[in-house]
Amino acid sequence: MKLSDFKVLTFDVYGTLIDWESGMVAALKPLTDKLGRDLSRDAILEAHAFHESTAQRWTPARRYSDLLATVYRRLAEEWGVQVSWEECAAYGASVRQWPAFDDSRAALAYLKKHYRLAVLTNTDNLSFSGSNARLGVAFDGVYTAEDVGSYKPADRNFDYMIEMLARQGIEKHEILHVAESMFHDHAPANRHGLANCWIYRRHDKDGFGATMDPGEMPHYDFRFDSMADLAAAHVAETHA
Repeated sequence: MKLSDFKVLTFDVYGTLIDWESGMVAALKPLTDKLGRDLSRDAILEAHAFHESTAQRWTPARRYSDLLATVYRRLAEEWGVQVSWEECAAYGASVRQWPAFDDSRAALAYLKKHYRLAVLTNTDNLSFSGSNARLGVAFDGVYTAEDVGSYKPADRNFDYMIEMLARQGIEKHEILHVAESMFHDHAPANRHGLANCWIYRRHDKDGFGATMDPGEMPHYDFRFDSMADLAAAHVAETHA
């Protein structure tokens, strides 16, 4: 299997292209500053992962920015801090300000010359529009949780993406799904028979950070530690 075997790269956005962990920690600072004790970065992220995935399971049709407001409230309750709903809503609106990884923009610009690019993201359309501006590329397909009415790792999201790409004449074997999260993306990609590429952003860290532990580790066809490494591998393959 080679990178050049595929016509479309489908991306998870948050954790893969957008540095959501840094964005989360920064946007949660008004809350964590109230604690009177220090929490490690991973402790913050792991608590967030639990409340986010729980909210997504219980309210799958809820818009991501609204869902994050509830996550903020649940974190405050868990940590014994009083917050206003306005503070919760401000956190939900922060997604548009979360930074891109330093290599995402250039790698996407290169890959756009060789593939169609699409995103399958657990966010809403308004939040993604801010992230898209940071990534600086025109995607050929944008499939959000808001569009589908559910959140990854639900099979429904992947079914929707595959159906929409089929309308563009893309068959399943021509898709390479590119993502960081084993829980949200690689496990369902395995279930759908999609080739997959792990962008292992947390290669120098322990645990799963802002995503839930997937349990048994899914299979992956390619692994790179960054988007820059993926782009470099494509250059090397096509110039071999």
